[in-house]
Amino acid sequence: MEETAPPRLGVVGCGIRGFLFATAIRQHPWAELVAVCDPDPEVRERAEAALGVPGYADAEAMLSVHPELTAAVIATPDFAHRDAAVGCLERGLDLMIEKPLATTVADADAIVAAAGATDPKIMIAFENRWNPRFAELRRQLAAGGAGTVVNQVINLNDTIFVPTSMLSWAARSSPAWFLMPHSLDLACWLSDSWPVSVFARGVKRVLPGLGVDTWDAITASFTMADGSVTVLNSQWVLPTSMPAVFDFRYELNTDTTSFRLNVSDSGVTRYDDAGGQWVQLGHPGDGQVRGVPVDMIGDFIAVLGGAERDVPGLQAGYLITAAIEAVHTSLATGLPQGI
Repeated sequence: MEETAPPRLGVVGCGIRGFLFATAIRQHPWAELVAVCDPDPEVRERAEAALGVPGYADAEAMLSVHPELTAAVIATPDFAHRDAAVGCLERGLDLMIEKPLATTVADADAIVAAAGATDPKIMIAFENRWNPRFAELRRQLAAGGAGTVVNQVINLNDTIFVPTSMLSWAARSSPAWFLMPHSLDLACWLSDSWPVSVFARGVKRVLPGLGVDTWDAITASFTMADGSVTVLNSQWVLPTSMPAVFDFRYELNTDTTSFRLNVSDSGVTRYDDAGGQWVQLGHPGDGQVRGVPVDMIGDFIAVLGGAERDVPGLQAGYLITAAIEAVHTSLATGLPQGI
């Protein structure tokens, strides 16, 4: 049997996530990182120096110079996925797209249409599916004996550092677009169901006063196809004195069982006379990046090589985009929305 050639990948967007993905590809024993691109010259030059590959201002330039590319990772800001994804798909590349697939249904439709022309392998980076805690919860639910899902409540929040310092484009996003795709995909995956309607409420007070015109906090209540209810709470105005930049608490209740996970507590808390200190668990000192996003990249590369993996695809990405768009329509109208 003919051996499959290693995939040759480019990364579009070299911010925090894109640089992590590029590093994970570069250290993979089988895949080849060919090039990266980012419109910010400083970001691009830093990535070139650290990764040892050429950088370009945009995906079009990268694709023009490197026709040998077979796959790409789209890690641009959420609202900027469409053009990069469509450009790659038109050249027949397979894709991993950072969540969400897109921030409008129109953009999602354009990506789906481009994919239909080439039948590529597409994976959406809903990384909670690679978290071993949630994988174990899914295993227990699928095994039976834990009852029928009644409701899920997911609190996924960020400190105010994220919309004011980490993201230059927060005004073009919201807690719903930036955080709820993680939560909602997780709820769908664990319950093996999907949202059919939503009612949302939100607060705009803190961030607009700081010149960032977006929502501070959003609560969305989804009715699921199985009759259960999923409530998502997301804000990104928590104080920076929080022990981590994110706060992630998950609850699933069935008619017989309750599951509770504090996902943000993933470190070591030290208490001494100086007070409590929370320390994020680090990586081994071998120069290799580790963690859930790296495992996710590993599965994407395995899929490119023909392996079978249960990964979220285009349909899952489209569903979440349609649902979060409905959240914003509900916020604007004050009315429940079908999905």
